[in-house]
Amino acid sequence: MVSDKIKITNPSGLHLRPAGIFCKEAMRFRSQITFGAKGSTANAKSVLSVLGACVKCGDIIELCCDGEDEELALEAMRGVIETGLGE
Repeated sequence: MVSDKIKITNPSGLHLRPAGIFCKEAMRFRSQITFGAKGSTANAKSVLSVLGACVKCGDIIELCCDGEDEELALEAMRGVIETGLGE
């Protein structure tokens, strides 16, 4: 398992469109991808789970990847977050 803390920098946080981009990226990998935010854990491959986490701009999430392609998954997820999730 690998993990990293990442700050959400896009202006609207993980609302519907960015959450969809986030989930689409996560689904490219075989690893289990979750993140912790505000005391709860969310499944990065589920739009409803991501939306339920209520992540806003400036929040820090702890992204965890566990599986055969965990390193690649973590780098890709970090990349999509750092480039603003399409915003």
